[in-house]
Amino acid sequence: MKLDRFIRTAIAAGILLFLVVAVAAVLFLTESALNVWDRLVQGPSILLYGYLAALLLLVLAALWLIWRLVVRRRIRPQAVRSEPLTRDRIEDRLREAADSGVETRVVQAELEDLAARRGDGRVHLCFFGEVSTGKSSLIRALVPGAEVSVDVLAGSTGEVEHYTWRTPDDSELLLTDVPGTGGHEAGLDESALDEARRAHAVLFVCDSDLTRDETAALKTLLALGKPLILVLNKADRYSMSERATLVERLLTRLEEAGGNALEDRVVTASAGGEIDVLERSADGGERHTTRRREADLGVLLVAINQLLAEEGEGLESKRERAVFRLAADKLDEAETAFRVARAEQIIRGSTKKAVIGALAAVSPGTDILIQGYIGTTMTQALCKLYGAAPRDLDVEEFLNLSQSRVGRTLPLTLAVAGNGLKAFPGLGTVAGGVVHAVAYGLIFDALGRSLVLTLSKHGELDPAVAAKEFEEGISEHIEAGVKRVAKMALESKTGQQKRGNR
Repeated sequence: MKLDRFIRTAIAAGILLFLVVAVAAVLFLTESALNVWDRLVQGPSILLYGYLAALLLLVLAALWLIWRLVVRRRIRPQAVRSEPLTRDRIEDRLREAADSGVETRVVQAELEDLAARRGDGRVHLCFFGEVSTGKSSLIRALVPGAEVSVDVLAGSTGEVEHYTWRTPDDSELLLTDVPGTGGHEAGLDESALDEARRAHAVLFVCDSDLTRDETAALKTLLALGKPLILVLNKADRYSMSERATLVERLLTRLEEAGGNALEDRVVTASAGGEIDVLERSADGGERHTTRRREADLGVLLVAINQLLAEEGEGLESKRERAVFRLAADKLDEAETAFRVARAEQIIRGSTKKAVIGALAAVSPGTDILIQGYIGTTMTQALCKLYGAAPRDLDVEEFLNLSQSRVGRTLPLTLAVAGNGLKAFPGLGTVAGGVVHAVAYGLIFDALGRSLVLTLSKHGELDPAVAAKEFEEGISEHIEAGVKRVAKMALESKTGQQKRGNR
């Protein structure tokens, strides 16, 4: 009881002393401020205003430093991508990407192809649809005896074929037959979609009600923002009532996919050709014969002419937007590929440094300093590669959180490192100290790969999120990289021994 009363008395005395000191400090500061103010008021006005301006600048500088320390800076590339795409903007991105080491030849080829097609002056119609819907037959019906164009345009790939069609009013159009979608050969759907983007308008060919895959493809084409004609081919197989029902269904599908029945047309057509039929004679005999079906393209021709008349010069601007979007998408792919390759280099380089640092540590605590420096450098390099601008405190927090999670998996890491070294027979005395070096390397390898996953998904370094993903993926990354890191450590150890024997 006496001790408790003594403690409370001491605390009360401390509070009293703090109060006296605080009051004295306030009085001193007040007196000093009043003295300074009186002198400033009595002096020239320029001195007063200069003093206040300097004080304001100091306050602003302090607030700016606090903001830099506390507020996380974020760079969101998506905001840049949402701006309208123009040739100048694409070319600016191309220059920046090329300066960074990104391979941009494919994107540059798209822009050159666009310029070539614009200079050609012909309206470009792309026939798109699933296999066996009769795209090629329609083109040959429009252009009898047509042969594949020999001047294959840049950027065209796969089985893309171009035909020149001279209309009755002496206009010249370029018809493109792209690989049918829904086939078994990989990559055809992508090349067909790319060619549809390069065209002025798209003719989507089907031969019945749309399947689920056709509906998805139609929705993708409508999203390109260019004119579209939905063509029901082989219409001569249906009666008039069946044909009317199918057209009504296709109009519904078109609207459901985001189209406009007043702007995007639905027409019927028949490419004609020959058909095998079985004829029965009066005496009961049967024989196979071939009949010629006449092409019925009248409604399709009217729709194409109306499209050209109504869209006019707007066709070119819509095509440019679609091609710019295509170029931007390909540039995104090129930048992603570059980041993946460069991130791999950064991670492997940092892993090797971590291994060498662990082997070279000469005193307790030295390895911690070395690994801390390597971890900070790797994190900053990966963040810069993915366009993130973290604070130094964010990097430090991420590494501290990751280190706390490493402790839980360190026994597993050492065991995996030891097992990995067993894959290299005849180690002898070389393996001395290598197990811990491999463990360090595996941790850095896992740390880098987890960070890349976080940056690619979120575009920024959130320490808590990144550390959590590191913890969740560390076992998988460690097991995947053990042989590679073990080989790296053994090569480093052997190199050290050779240098020491010289």
